[in-house]
Amino acid sequence: MPREAEPSKNERAFILEALRENIRLDGRALDAFRDIKLAFGDEDGVADVQLGKTRVLARISASVTAPFPDRKFDGIFTVTTELSPMASPAFEVGRQTETETLLSRLLEVALRRSSALSTESLCLLAGQRVWSLTATCHILSHDGNLLDACNIAVLAALQHYRIPDVTVKGEEVIVHSIAERNPVPLALLHHPLCMTMALFEGGEKVVVDPTVKEQQCCDGEVVVTANKYGEVVQIAKLGGVATDALVLLQCIDVAVEKVKELDKVISKALEKDARERDVGGLMAELRAENER
Repeated sequence: MPREAEPSKNERAFILEALRENIRLDGRALDAFRDIKLAFGDEDGVADVQLGKTRVLARISASVTAPFPDRKFDGIFTVTTELSPMASPAFEVGRQTETETLLSRLLEVALRRSSALSTESLCLLAGQRVWSLTATCHILSHDGNLLDACNIAVLAALQHYRIPDVTVKGEEVIVHSIAERNPVPLALLHHPLCMTMALFEGGEKVVVDPTVKEQQCCDGEVVVTANKYGEVVQIAKLGGVATDALVLLQCIDVAVEKVKELDKVISKALEKDARERDVGGLMAELRAENER
């Protein structure tokens, strides 16, 4: 099975020696993120995220289906990832790698099990018809920290998505087109964001947003998922050396502060996209309370 090209002994020694002096190859501080570029597609629910050289495209799709028998009042929300050889030679079409499995599980805990999206709001007709929402992450380029990039992309796409309005008459469900009724935003209860940190020097030194080279040289990784209110959703220790409790607390403090910054980046990008779509102030002109 193909593997990611690992750094040579000289490269590894150089990276580790630089980190001992608190220097990273790209010039960032140890607790600094790479430049984030967030763009939205012409369709609702399409988000393109670039985190340095890592690039992820997330797309939201919805269909009407029957609910699970034990969840009659809840809609369905799933997160899938697609890793192709275009992103890295270590990925193969049709073969799920350990990276893809881990990525899907962490995203599922961060976004679905944390109840970020109200699945009850996706119920159309109890026990018969619900919305089935799917968030698909397409990995376009891999240069480390796929989890954070996917998380940002999916969360931004969920906030950007507008689901068709529905009318229920008896046991009949009528889905309205955009021409008939304006689609409505999803009911998001909070905005959890993942923060991946690499551990060096036996777990004593913490590096935020590691590149692929740093991830290959690190002693272990810690993922902290939190929202802007400081509520921690999950803490995942991805193998490696044993980590002191004080280091984990330090990781949580760093993650909570960085999550607030990322949330502002997403909010600004959404506001910018809304202004660009609202050409000439048309939405304000069409409001009923607008003075005539």
